[in-house]
Amino acid sequence: MNILENTFILGILASTVAGLMTGIGAIPIFFTRNISEKMLDSLLGFAAGVMLAATSFSLIIPSLEASGGGVKGAMITGLGILAGSIFLDLTDKYSPHVHLLDKRKEGNSSTSLKKIWLFIIAITLHNFPEGLAVGVGFGDDNIKNGLSIAIGIGLQNMPEGLAVALALVREKYNVKKAFLIALLTGLVEPIGGLLGIGLVSIFKPILPFILAFAAGAMLFVISDEIIPETHNNGYEREATYGVIIGFIVMMILDVTLG
Repeated sequence: MNILENTFILGILASTVAGLMTGIGAIPIFFTRNISEKMLDSLLGFAAGVMLAATSFSLIIPSLEASGGGVKGAMITGLGILAGSIFLDLTDKYSPHVHLLDKRKEGNSSTSLKKIWLFIIAITLHNFPEGLAVGVGFGDDNIKNGLSIAIGIGLQNMPEGLAVALALVREKYNVKKAFLIALLTGLVEPIGGLLGIGLVSIFKPILPFILAFAAGAMLFVISDEIIPETHNNGYEREATYGVIIGFIVMMILDVTLG
C-alpha cells in the first residue's frame, strides 16, 4: 500500500474519531444536567482557542509555505481565507436552521421543517468545515499536519457536543435523543474529510488555496458561532481565558507532534 493510500485511510479514520469526540463530550448529560453557564462558556472558549491554533499552525502557515511565501503567497492565502469565509457565510445565510445554543433563526426557516431537522442542518453547517480541514491536512501526504488538525478538532468537539446536548435537554428532548443528536454533530465530519482529501489529491497545484479555504471556513465558525455564544451570559472574561488556554494547549501539541 503506497503512502497516498495510507494517508487516505488515516484521514478518514482521523476525521471519524474527531467527529465521535462530540459524543464523548456529551456523555456527562447521562449523569448530571447541572453544568453552570460559566463552566460551559469557559469550555466553549477553550474549544475556540484550540480551533484557532489548529487553523493557524496547521492550515494558514502550511498554505503560506506551499505558496512560496512573499507577497504572492500572502495574496493566495488571503484569497483562500476570504473565499472559505464567504462560502460558509452564504451557506449559513441561505440554509434554514437555528443556531445551536440560542434561538436565532437564519435562512428560509418558514418551511414546515421540524425543529429537530433545523438542528441537524445547523450541525452539518458548523461541523462540515472541520472535517474538511482534517481531510485537507492529510491530503498532501502530511501525516503530522493531518494528525495535528484532527487532535485539535477532537478536543474542541468535546465541549461543543456537551453544549449541544445540554441545549437539547433544556428544550425537553430526552437524554438519549439529545446524546444521539450531539453525536450527529461529529458524524458529518468524515464526509468533509473525504472531500478534503479528494480536493487536495485532484487539485494538488492549488493546494495553498485549498488549505486557506478550509482555514477561512474554520475562522468563520469561530468568530460567527462559537465566540459570540460564549459572551451571552456575562462570563466573557472566563471565555476569553478559555480561548487563550485552548490556543496554548494546541500550540504545544502542534510543536510536540512536529
